Amino acid sequence: MTFDSISYRRQWFGGAAQIRRDILAGIVVALALIPEAIGFSIIAGVDPRIGLYASVAIAITIACIGGRPGMISAATAAVAVLVGPLVRDHGVEYLFAATILMGLIQIAAGLLRLDRVMQFVSRSVITGFVNALAILIFLAQLPQLIGVTWHSYALIAGGLAIIYLLPRVTRAVPSPLVAILVLSVISIALNLPVNTVGDMGKLPEGLPSFAWPQVPLTLDTLRIILPYALTMAAVGLLESLLTAQIVDDMTDSDSDKRQECAGQGGANIVAALFGGMGGCAMIGQSVINVTSGGRGRLSTFVAGVFLLFLLAVLGPWVGRVPMPALVAVMIMVSIGTFSWNSLANLRRHPPTSSIVMLVTVAVVVATRDLSLGVLAGVLLSGVFFAGKVQRMFAVERIVGDGGVTYRVTGQIFFASVDRFRRAFAVEGAVPVTIDVAAAHFWDISGVDALDKIIARLRRDGAEVTVAGYNRASADLVDRFALHDKTGVELGIVPH
Repeated sequence: MTFDSISYRRQWFGGAAQIRRDILAGIVVALALIPEAIGFSIIAGVDPRIGLYASVAIAITIACIGGRPGMISAATAAVAVLVGPLVRDHGVEYLFAATILMGLIQIAAGLLRLDRVMQFVSRSVITGFVNALAILIFLAQLPQLIGVTWHSYALIAGGLAIIYLLPRVTRAVPSPLVAILVLSVISIALNLPVNTVGDMGKLPEGLPSFAWPQVPLTLDTLRIILPYALTMAAVGLLESLLTAQIVDDMTDSDSDKRQECAGQGGANIVAALFGGMGGCAMIGQSVINVTSGGRGRLSTFVAGVFLLFLLAVLGPWVGRVPMPALVAVMIMVSIGTFSWNSLANLRRHPPTSSIVMLVTVAVVVATRDLSLGVLAGVLLSGVFFAGKVQRMFAVERIVGDGGVTYRVTGQIFFASVDRFRRAFAVEGAVPVTIDVAAAHFWDISGVDALDKIIARLRRDGAEVTVAGYNRASADLVDRFALHDKTGVELGIVPH
């Protein structure tokens, strides 16, 4: 992880036009963060200021040290749902302590390159993750769509009209920002009977202050917070890395996933020290940022700073912003996030890929747990992959004047060893050659299967020779075989 000052500066200031887009996009995101952070605080069972201060601290910090410019991180539901029992049983100070430990674990994950686990997440799982989040974002708006006055529906419709039609006229200002401002003016001027941001919870007054968690530094404290910290760190990194990949695809650019892991850890530590809860990347707000023109670190930084300005200076006015305006923005995010091509691809893609995608969506939506959905998708992908590789395997029996030759083709590992063993017949006292030049041994299960085949054939009187090992297979057999070594190190067996 090397530091390039020129590239880092470019990620902040990409020209006058990009600076303007980043600032405006950050303002839109700041407004959209408020009801989300309040809602997540309620889920966690803490005061709204804890979620709001966390969003401020995480956004500002990750803008400086994160690995994915333009991605928004703040307090999230994925982390909030995990900490409710900790707050209920031990108090909010233990939440701050667990969040600091969560950050340290994430920094360690970055140093250990655990970001590489993303290589095992297939495209089908990522698509399912995206679609599930789009559905959850829409479902989260239902409380503002049920049991409300017709004025709310009118404002939502008007907001969506502005969001989708204004870009046809001008893109100088992000259409979501215009929608929020116009609907706020209309709602306040006409005193419409609609829900407002202030109805979500009391907004904090003043600035957050630095404080160390007031918990005893003992092994008992560690025993209490460690399980929560581990789970929070894992879920936070999983959502952040997946969101980073999605933003990479949206912006056709790359990001430093290792730095993002460490950056998330540092941001969570800062959040806890300023009275905030843990968080991670937010797909909804990241989509708002990108679609509003935000690309650089400045957009994320502005989101955090402007959110702090709104809370500390404009709190009473922010409390009067109509929820229908923000609901319209989030509906736009839901529509824009969902991979509509995936519906058409259900018929074009292999059935296994479609099943993985649908299972990921179903598990996430049913459990509201992103980690469970991704885990289910990854496990199912592994099962399908193992089955596919297992079928790419064959053993051909060739009878000649000099004996019997078995020509093995394909991959020999735990999923194919049963077929491998069954392919060999009882030959009696004849020379048997096992040709593995077109095969590869992947694990000790394959080596053990070969051992048992050789032992069985020799027990029946056959003279067995194995030929054609490649270097990797030979090394594995030399280390773990019981009956024969390959002889590669002596130059006896072709390889």
